[in-house]
Amino acid sequence: MAQIPNTKTIQPKILYYGTPVILLNTLNEDGTVNISPISSSWALGDCIVLGIGFGGKGLENLKRHPECVINVPDPSLWENVEKLAPYTGKNPVPDFKKKIGFTYRKEKYDVSGLTSAESEVVKPTRIMECPLQIEAKVKGVRTPDHSPHVSIIETQTIHVHAHQEIIIGENHVDPNKWSPLIYNFRHYFGLGKPLGKSFRSNV
Repeated sequence: MAQIPNTKTIQPKILYYGTPVILLNTLNEDGTVNISPISSSWALGDCIVLGIGFGGKGLENLKRHPECVINVPDPSLWENVEKLAPYTGKNPVPDFKKKIGFTYRKEKYDVSGLTSAESEVVKPTRIMECPLQIEAKVKGVRTPDHSPHVSIIETQTIHVHAHQEIIIGENHVDPNKWSPLIYNFRHYFGLGKPLGKSFRSNV
């Protein structure tokens, strides 16, 4: 039997064990756009699943208007992302958010220093600086029985916009030129050096 590495059972406050940062754009009641930084998502085919906590404007907006843009920043944008972090588009600010330092801010583009770009199909705008901008429609919202303070949002990808410099060929993202911003136990990281590639790689 192989020797088991020395381990210890722990109870971390959060489990952001290294996932890409997403800037989720949703539509406010008055037609303006809310930007929500989130770090829980995964993609398979044209389905992107998002994890969003209760009490924020993004979730409220998605339930009312089931369209969004999933903007994926690169490491150079970490400070823009962090500028958004202490603000919520929810007014009044929920008590639990107030206790941890959130304040209300409607104009998220202004505070982040990012630039809006019109989407092709959905109403929320895209973020011009993000190398990947994914227009999507919400197909389902559910709350897990075991975790009632979060919602799981199932979306369908409609359009994928990519900066020209990260594209290789006609429809591929060059993994040697693209690096997502990673949220790793509440610290920001980029990717390290390439280690190899899957046998299914197209580039």
